[in-house]
Amino acid sequence: MFLIKKTLAILLIVLAFSCTCKKSVIESANESDSVTAAKMLEAGFKKATVVASTVKGDCPYTLKVEGESNLLDPINLEETYKSSGMQVWFTYHPLRMMNRCEKANPIEIVEMHKAN
Repeated sequence: MFLIKKTLAILLIVLAFSCTCKKSVIESANESDSVTAAKMLEAGFKKATVVASTVKGDCPYTLKVEGESNLLDPINLEETYKSSGMQVWFTYHPLRMMNRCEKANPIEIVEMHKAN
């Protein structure tokens, strides 16, 4: 019984410390738009530009990630970010689904913030 309690206590301590480091960067991103690019990249965010399209059969909004040639098709882009040319920081999950347009891969946005 003592061994089980000791193991659970160690497990809880490890979980508590493993969750706090990423949260502090994200919380500071919410508090201030002047978060440095290095901190955002360290937290797993990517910087991109929102690109709008009105061409029939094209994705209405795509994300052009800095330093990458492929485009991403966010299926859950919030209205606040639907502005062509807007710079954003975001994290995402790739989706295993059929592409909605030829030029971009579908993704689900996990978190997004406006970039300065």
